[in-house]
Amino acid sequence: MTAVASVDARTGEVVSTVAQESTTGETAAACERAAEAFPDLEAMGRYGRAGLLRAMAGALEAARARVVEDADREAALGEQRLNGELTRTCFQLRLFADVLHEGSYVEATIDHAGPTPMGPRPDLRRMLVPLGPVGVFGASNFPLAFSVPGGDTASAIAAGCPVVAKAHPSHPATSQLCFDLLGEAVRETRAPEGTLGLLHGARAGTDLTGHPAIRAVGFTGSYRGGRALFDVANSRPDPIPFYAEMGSLNPLVLTPADAAGRAAEIAEGYVASFTLGAGQFCTKPGLAFVPAGEAGERFRAETARRVRDLGGTVLLNAGIAEAFRDGVDRLSGQRGVEVLAAGDGPLAPTLFTVRAQDFAGPLLEECFGPAGVLVTYDGPEALLEILSGLPGNLTATVHTGDAETDLPARLATILRERAGRLVWNGFPTGVAVSHAMHHGGPFPATTNPLHTSVGTTAIRRFLRPVTWQNAPEAVLPPELRDADPGIPRRVDGALLPGGEPAGG
Repeated sequence: MTAVASVDARTGEVVSTVAQESTTGETAAACERAAEAFPDLEAMGRYGRAGLLRAMAGALEAARARVVEDADREAALGEQRLNGELTRTCFQLRLFADVLHEGSYVEATIDHAGPTPMGPRPDLRRMLVPLGPVGVFGASNFPLAFSVPGGDTASAIAAGCPVVAKAHPSHPATSQLCFDLLGEAVRETRAPEGTLGLLHGARAGTDLTGHPAIRAVGFTGSYRGGRALFDVANSRPDPIPFYAEMGSLNPLVLTPADAAGRAAEIAEGYVASFTLGAGQFCTKPGLAFVPAGEAGERFRAETARRVRDLGGTVLLNAGIAEAFRDGVDRLSGQRGVEVLAAGDGPLAPTLFTVRAQDFAGPLLEECFGPAGVLVTYDGPEALLEILSGLPGNLTATVHTGDAETDLPARLATILRERAGRLVWNGFPTGVAVSHAMHHGGPFPATTNPLHTSVGTTAIRRFLRPVTWQNAPEAVLPPELRDADPGIPRRVDGALLPGGEPAGG
């Protein structure tokens, strides 16, 4: 067996051995425990699972200092950032508890039996029900909010799906600690024992995705790893949903009017955005499209000046650091690409510049880390043409002046087809956990652009619709019985806010 080591991201030293890599048998046992827990977790009901989620948030907050210390040692993200991430993690656990209490997420719909223009209609009652056990892969760049206690886990458990989590090798000690804390909440609320499981090691990821008890997978990571597991999920005898977030260029467009009016201000925000967290945010705006001419040149100069003032940084692990160096070398060797500015020190932020006619090849691949590319375009038509050829993205950002009308409208039309979130006169780093947020996008940003991994509708990934036809009252879920369950429902076409019986 291979030991799973916790490594200090700043020094590269092994701090401790956390566990042994999970064997195929251990993975199978964790999946089977989750399958056994599934009916009991669903039977806890919406209020019971809400209590579990709140207990999980409380357990994490009670151990805040330990959690942040471990995460900072393994990820080198700093205590301030990680305290904020832990606050976010607890917030989203409690937000999903609120979603369960409100209840509209089940989409309860009742059509009573009766005549229609097409003839008699049977009694039909429909709602969303949990899929079953879910596999969750922790992300390297968010050891809390997109990891063992993160949004995938929160939304899956809210849906009624037990979770088997695969710890990321960059932060195994943090993952183990969070798992232990969440386990205390499981026991405190008397949730079934297999509600949450934890695995370590690369083999466990493949075994987890392929195990017949797993009904869906949430993944955040590289394109290479995500695509390999996506293929595993689809090659099963019973293919399952594989919700992967795999990287994104996140284009930012600076229109001529805004370049002329706010070059210095936007340059400051752009540099802060593409270097935030050492450029290791999935929403990092890796591409900025800048107009040719005096205004665009002023933006390039302001951006370059700010990058030169930055020092070197520490990346999440040695593999990411090596990949960043390779990415910088790859971009530097591309025809027409120049290094416009670089910071001082190892793994320093690097800013490239290229004209639109040379934008191709490696420039269409994400360089994970503090690298940005400024693409100079000559006129709106050249800009729209190059944007039309971009792959799918999580975000697209437009900075535009008040007097511009035609170009922003055309940009919105094109970018809507290539991104899941459109940002105006701001920056995409930072993803609010809210009801209206969508964090996803067309392939290859994600494998399924219909769903989000952030926000309350993330729960929809782990639910499926079922209709009961002419079913006796005793077999119906409480949400579909005639007695008012206190949640919004659509009854005979009318949306009822709750507080009203179904009638009939």
